[in-house]
Amino acid sequence: MPAISGKMEFDTAWSYAPAPENADHIVLKKRYELFITGKFVKPQSGKYFETLNPATGKPLAKVAEGSEADIDKAVKAARKAYTNHWSKLPAKERGKYIFRLARMIQERAREFAVIESLDGGKAIRESKGVDIPLAAAHFFYYAGWADKLNYAFPNTNPSSLGVAGQIIPWNFPLLMAAWKLAPALATGNTVVLKPAETTPLTAMKLAELIQDCDFPPGVVNIVTGAGATGAALVNHPDVDKIAFTGSTEVGKLIRRATAGTQKKITLELGGKAANIIFEDAPLDQAVEGIINGIYFNQGHVCCAGSRLLVQESVKEVIIRKLKDRMETLIVGDPLDKNTDIGAINSQQQLATIEAYLKLGQAEGAEMFQSSCPVPQNGGYWVRPTLFLNASQSHRIVQEEIFGPVLAVQSFRTVDEAVKKANNTHYGLSAGVWTDKGSKIFQMTQKMRAGVIWANTYNKFDPTAPFGGYKESGFGREGGLHGLMPYLKM
Repeated sequence: MPAISGKMEFDTAWSYAPAPENADHIVLKKRYELFITGKFVKPQSGKYFETLNPATGKPLAKVAEGSEADIDKAVKAARKAYTNHWSKLPAKERGKYIFRLARMIQERAREFAVIESLDGGKAIRESKGVDIPLAAAHFFYYAGWADKLNYAFPNTNPSSLGVAGQIIPWNFPLLMAAWKLAPALATGNTVVLKPAETTPLTAMKLAELIQDCDFPPGVVNIVTGAGATGAALVNHPDVDKIAFTGSTEVGKLIRRATAGTQKKITLELGGKAANIIFEDAPLDQAVEGIINGIYFNQGHVCCAGSRLLVQESVKEVIIRKLKDRMETLIVGDPLDKNTDIGAINSQQQLATIEAYLKLGQAEGAEMFQSSCPVPQNGGYWVRPTLFLNASQSHRIVQEEIFGPVLAVQSFRTVDEAVKKANNTHYGLSAGVWTDKGSKIFQMTQKMRAGVIWANTYNKFDPTAPFGGYKESGFGREGGLHGLMPYLKM
């Protein structure tokens, strides 16, 4: 098939009628309070902030801004619930609560998906097809482990830690909440959860479900706010465990703050993942995997395949196929089912991405962007972007951009590919594309990344552990390994 060569030809070939997801069925309050002791309570400071729809820049709701006093109230509620109820509850009964929550997420999956796309800007196809089903799946999975901990860790007599403080990012709001809440609750801990300030709405909707499930008051507390709220949670002396997903810079601050204390910590931080294409790979499949790894999720995952290493003999054909595929991508309304790339989460993140686009060109890389139109409605948009002729020293190769931006390099030998892939401060994930199993095993033995996908990318399962090396953090979430950070053994 010849390459798509002109914009008029592109528009004619790929013109779709709008297919918006109906949002009439969702219920959003004008104002959300803090969720403490099983009730929605006003913040002691009386302060609220707005959460915006990144596709329009317009407010969706006002959300309570939790203070140090609110965190203290939530931690005390969690400690009381742990001491009086949750730690004494038979494990199989804890599992029933978690299972009930999973079922309710399933039943209201469409509502959660629409709210996730409204508040976070991601395409509804991803919210409906990935985020919400995976969130429910994690609760189902860990509900099953609740009464089997002695079988999971024989001869260790595992027991819960106490109160867990959990801080989640804006890129997968409900899924990250599930990653953290489910194992913590299954192992008998109580929780104070702090959602990202730009995407708090699905967490607050989850609080409503926790009420409906009749969880004992204080088992799960949700305190919204910004960085100061999270810092108050990290520094609270009665918190036994901190789990954080976010930037490497904040992760380093948390590690310093908890040094010298008895708190256990789990950090899932940044990444700069390499997707490596060998000349013997199924090239069309590999190109689609590259698109899935960086553009369909807007580059808003820490494990996004934001570096492409392609063997020189197939570099030209890969670049041609990649550009052609980029031209078919649709940037637009996150609630439209045709949309491939939604809105950037915030104006601040948009400014960061645009700064890196200028930096990449200033460093000498060749920038290519698709010619697709973007809405002109006050939202935050970036076209899918490709940087060619990037070198290892370029900041666009070394630093996490967190946007739909892909830097391309070439290699000749396996050893060169490994060296370039490992030559970064991060070590969260990677991808290898080849038709030879022996080459896959050779690469995975030498690459320093927590998760390495072979001939696929960004595939997740509750039974599989996830986490990184180096400045991508430490500890694992998911699978049997995800229980261990919440247990004393």
